[in-house]
Amino acid sequence: MKTAICYYSRHHGNTRKLLEAMAREGGVDLIDVTVRQAVRLEEYDCIGIASGIYAFAFHKAVVEFARQYLPEGKPVFFVYTYGGTKGTGAKAVAQIAAEKNCKVLGEFGCTGYNTFGPFKLVGGSAKGHPDAQDLENARNFYRSIQKSFDAKRQK
Repeated sequence: MKTAICYYSRHHGNTRKLLEAMAREGGVDLIDVTVRQAVRLEEYDCIGIASGIYAFAFHKAVVEFARQYLPEGKPVFFVYTYGGTKGTGAKAVAQIAAEKNCKVLGEFGCTGYNTFGPFKLVGGSAKGHPDAQDLENARNFYRSIQKSFDAKRQK
């Protein structure tokens, strides 16, 4: 299964850490949505969309990227990290996926170290996350996506 995961990860690189763990499973290209590049997502079997949670939602750059580049009818999954709460999480990109008739294969989220805003005053929240268990859970999530996809392809 050839997978592209389109992401935004800046604050502490929490989301990128999860994606790098998933990429070790093979067949994954990580695409930073802030880097200008030619994107041909229709060449992939599956598309991941990933972001930290900013102001209770996916970063606007990821949402706009999905709106512009997500191909019609591609299977998708969502990955995110959050400091305090996941808020509405992947709601905006899930809506775009629905509008483009993309089947959602699942979503994975976990806490990530956060020093944004008032959290900076207390040394941050979710210190040490994503940790080794979070990374293993992310790999297991991606493996389940791979197995599900491969099983459907063999039918």
